[in-house]
Amino acid sequence: MTTLPAFCTPLDADWPLPTPLAGCQLRSTRFDRQRLQAGDFALGQVEPPANIQRSVAKRQAEYLAGRLCAREALLAAGGPAQVPGTDEERAPVWPAGFCGSITHGDGWAAAIVAHNSEWRSLGLDVENRLETARAERLAAEILTPDELARLDPQQAALQVTLTFSLKESLFKALFPLVRKRFYFEHAELLSWSAGGHVQLRLLTDLSEEWHHGKEVAGQFSLFDGRLLSLVAIPAI
Repeated sequence: MTTLPAFCTPLDADWPLPTPLAGCQLRSTRFDRQRLQAGDFALGQVEPPANIQRSVAKRQAEYLAGRLCAREALLAAGGPAQVPGTDEERAPVWPAGFCGSITHGDGWAAAIVAHNSEWRSLGLDVENRLETARAERLAAEILTPDELARLDPQQAALQVTLTFSLKESLFKALFPLVRKRFYFEHAELLSWSAGGHVQLRLLTDLSEEWHHGKEVAGQFSLFDGRLLSLVAIPAI
């Protein structure tokens, strides 16, 4: 049995989003990078890649916390108790038959995993909720002209944070399927509800299936000044 390093809290199995998804396992933890010890990778039985070994303590703590969540979520989903590798794009490599996503930010990390018989791909992203002034500065970089036209000045901080996070989740979900990069201007947030459900639309052609105009559903939640978003692609 793996010993959990002291820099992170016991892994939480609660579902923090509005709608549970059948077959999806999500694990999360809070972590303190200042408490990371030199032997914590060995204690957690996680082998850091070379770029992580060379990185600062903050990045090491994020990586280790995320991988610990990923291994536990993978095991809970019926997979092997192993840590996903990293490909040339620095994306997680999941065992055959499984998909998943890892996210971390400001002392919180999580991973979601499912079997490919139920879900083809998953994209999970956490962001700190932007302050209004920063959201207004970043809006033109993150939002399309149509999204800017729909922006409510009274909810600018929430809408810009939400749009940023959902486009990150959409990228994480679609990149393993299309292996093509796309950017903020290549998707738009069509609608969102206070209950945490959203609709996104692609504005570029990534493949025959994932084409301009294709719509994708997502969901989000707010907690502790953070916004967590998820885009899940069902199995065909």
